[in-house]
Amino acid sequence: MSHNLILSCEFFPPQTDKGKAKIRHVRQQLAPLQPKFYSVTFGAGGSTQGNTLNAVMEIQKDQVKTGIDAAPHLSCVGSTIGGIRKLLNIFQSNGIHRIIALRGDFPSGMRDPGDFRYANELVRFIRKETGNFFNIEVAAYPEVHPQAPSTHADLTILKRKVDAGANGAITQYFYNIDAYLHLIEHCQQNNIDIPIIPGIMPINNFLQLKRFSDACGAEIPRWLRKRLEGFQDDKRSLEAFTIDFLTSFTQNLINAGVPGLHFYSMNRTYPTFTICQRLGLIHKM
Repeated sequence: MSHNLILSCEFFPPQTDKGKAKIRHVRQQLAPLQPKFYSVTFGAGGSTQGNTLNAVMEIQKDQVKTGIDAAPHLSCVGSTIGGIRKLLNIFQSNGIHRIIALRGDFPSGMRDPGDFRYANELVRFIRKETGNFFNIEVAAYPEVHPQAPSTHADLTILKRKVDAGANGAITQYFYNIDAYLHLIEHCQQNNIDIPIIPGIMPINNFLQLKRFSDACGAEIPRWLRKRLEGFQDDKRSLEAFTIDFLTSFTQNLINAGVPGLHFYSMNRTYPTFTICQRLGLIHKM
């Protein structure tokens, strides 16, 4: 059953030759997971657009021998209709059939959101321009988007993205399985019937995770926060604990019948590979 899961891994675009070599190596090491796709993030306001496109093109070039699709993130804040159309044409001409469509974050000081304000507008534009050429994934939030005034409002936003043509959703990371299960229940009640794949975030640096979680509204349960704080500078023990925790956490998600798993790799092989190895998700090459 677990081998029917749709697996995917996410990278952030490298900015140096050393970073490019590293991500290339990590992709090779993660290949035995046989992920459906490798996605590459897109900076606030399109700030990493060039690096994202280069990384995506390299993944797509290797697709013939790896079978792993490239999936560029595409955020619309700060973008123009002409700019998005140009990127869509590039993706199509290079055989890229998958897009992660997002609103994106406002860079500091940005006042003009551009030609698109919300992700549903981007999804609708992609469908209008390209029909069903792309498989479009959007974002979902088990613990509610930090800017959404209520759970109902957050679900309404997700429903708009689905109605605009989204094929599936990938969640913000979370460490409370009940939050994901409640999201699925609410989606079923609101006729949102796309696959919603949980995002799995490794814990490499607690202080970094804490800052990011506070900003994006992802809760770190109090018991987990206290355990992580207790390791202080003991990185080896922190890593061992988090691998154990995330392996159990991910197994519980599989037991709950999730359609797939999306790993935020942070451009590292470990712990994504180790978790999948422990769960029997590694395929022989």
